[in-house]
Amino acid sequence: MNKENTTAEEKLVLPRTIHLVPMDVISGFEVRPGFYEINGATAIPGGVNFTVHSHNATSIELLLFHRGETEPFAALPFPRRYRIGNVYSMIVFKLNIEEFEYAYRVDGPYEPEKGLIFDKSRYLLDPYAKAVTGQSQWGKSSPHGQHYRARVVKDDFDWKDARPPLIPMEDLIIYELHVRGFTKDPSSGVQYPGTFAGLLEKLPYLLELGVNAVELMPIFEFDEMQDYRVWEGQELCNYWGYNTVSFFAPNTSYAAGTEYNREGNELKNLIKTFQQHGIEVYLDVVFNHTAEGNEQGPFFSFKGLDNNIYYLLTPEGKYYNFSGCGNTVNCNHPIVRQMILDCLRYWVTTYHVDGFRFDLASILSRNEDGAPMGDPPLLQALAFDPILGDVKLIAEAWDAGGLYQVGSFPAWNRWAEWNGRYRDDLRRYLKGDEGCAQAAALRLAGSRDIYGGAGRKDASINFLTCHDGFTLYDLYAYNEKHNEKNGWGGTDGANDNNSWNCGAEGETEDPAVNALRRRMIRSAFALLMCSRGIPMFLAGDEFCNTQFGNNNAYCQDNITSWLDWSRLEKNRGMFRFFQYMIRFRKKHRVLRTSLSNGACGFPDVSFHGVEPWCSGFFESHERYVGVMFAGAERSTGPQVVYVASNAWWEELEVTLPRLPASMYWELAADTWEEEQPPRRPAEERFTIRPRSVMVFVAR
Repeated sequence: MNKENTTAEEKLVLPRTIHLVPMDVISGFEVRPGFYEINGATAIPGGVNFTVHSHNATSIELLLFHRGETEPFAALPFPRRYRIGNVYSMIVFKLNIEEFEYAYRVDGPYEPEKGLIFDKSRYLLDPYAKAVTGQSQWGKSSPHGQHYRARVVKDDFDWKDARPPLIPMEDLIIYELHVRGFTKDPSSGVQYPGTFAGLLEKLPYLLELGVNAVELMPIFEFDEMQDYRVWEGQELCNYWGYNTVSFFAPNTSYAAGTEYNREGNELKNLIKTFQQHGIEVYLDVVFNHTAEGNEQGPFFSFKGLDNNIYYLLTPEGKYYNFSGCGNTVNCNHPIVRQMILDCLRYWVTTYHVDGFRFDLASILSRNEDGAPMGDPPLLQALAFDPILGDVKLIAEAWDAGGLYQVGSFPAWNRWAEWNGRYRDDLRRYLKGDEGCAQAAALRLAGSRDIYGGAGRKDASINFLTCHDGFTLYDLYAYNEKHNEKNGWGGTDGANDNNSWNCGAEGETEDPAVNALRRRMIRSAFALLMCSRGIPMFLAGDEFCNTQFGNNNAYCQDNITSWLDWSRLEKNRGMFRFFQYMIRFRKKHRVLRTSLSNGACGFPDVSFHGVEPWCSGFFESHERYVGVMFAGAERSTGPQVVYVASNAWWEELEVTLPRLPASMYWELAADTWEEEQPPRRPAEERFTIRPRSVMVFVAR
């Protein structure tokens, strides 16, 4: 038997005497004490094992529902002797997993000032639910989170001989996308728009582009109808999905078909197929808050099980809000820490996920009083967990409470970080701000000033765009955010975008402005691909996708957020440029990592002004950056790449560093042109035109 393909039923080893133990009868069902160390609901031979825990509950009932019904057909209270410590476990025999759904009712003290708000009238979703009902059709979720129920999932997906790509961090090129928005627009041309299957249909496109890792915005079950409203005739919802309902369940509205009790198989097929073609799959995970919100939010799971354990509470029993979304998960409490670890292990072992990006990860370093911790137990546990040993861990190293940890995130040389300083410094430099050249050079060289002191390797995730903010096209088409359609009077979204409209706000017919915008996009991407660290960019940037100036499109389930694939044909030249720079990065390993102490007499990394080896840092011109990477490999010999960047509005005369007599410089890329001409030898003295990037290779 292939051990990787054994089902949950086959993995369980039941005591030989199980049927010899006298069974109880509750509500007409034969039951016996269950397996206390197996959380959630698990199908076993002859029945289903249900295990749930609560520190402060006085009693718990298991509720069974016929599929689609709102009221239970059976209520099974856990007998007192079925409880060990704070864990309630019961096997219910002769249950067909395809014929029922389940929830819990939990009783306990009601003392809000202590954070205890038990309510026996509520139906509670199992925190370890592997599938959530009422969510399979987008826009038609269960009534605002009040009656979520769970299904038992049969884990029998056949992975065959699938193996993870295990791509070294230094070689990654990450592509961030939203599963629904990637193919929902009819212009995508897929058979199953807005789904995992639709994304899989675009695999040939991703292979053609050249990326080798996709980062999926939240695919844990969430309620897109949370905060649903209509603004000026436009329906708004929680489109992005940063409002987790269940950490262990995939979003079933992203499945092309209904997968009763096989929920997740379509996602598993996506992951398996991507991996077979050398593309890793990462999940954007949201452990910093849940969809239950604050005191005015819904009450469907954690609040009713152990509110004062799962959430950070003030001394008065109110919710701390370091997430900006109403509540904050108490990540370093032992119970919550174990749940998060169980969750990530589950996604790795059951779904073969290659990595995780942690939303507002600085919250994961906060103590129960909200204070930052020096060595957060959760982050340390994830860093050293054996199951997660090959998994990429990526932190968004800040939160909405003002904690900013870029460069100081507790890492144990295991965590990478979204480098927000890379984004900010490069954006300011590219639009021509004064005094930004030195910072830009340091970012291109791998942000050693941020990460070098701690000896951290491959820690910097370099990005200029992501879901949160402008697209790359909008970065050079708008001076200001245009979020009016979000319905908040323009108060939402970041104000410090470091964008530049190149002379006209929004769409224009001016050919000079449009040519400049395209050049700015090419220059930005060229620098991203020629920077040490791990590059990441937003889906659609490669064909100038726009959000029409909206830099916080979290609620826009429409063409504002959906990719407009018609722009691919309109901007095919930009797509080819992105392809070219991705191939260039892959071909020149010296751009990705230090190969040695240098080559050809050059150091590993060196900085230059318009004259080589200038004495002061860019004193020759404050808006010019020259960075040279040099190294050698046994198989390829010396590699030397010189990146020249002119953020000034006039052309400059530049001199390249002198090569050994047996070598010469070759021009490999010039962002002044969209279509890259064949490589050609370059003179030691050259002209770089305004707001452009040129890349040279030593031959």
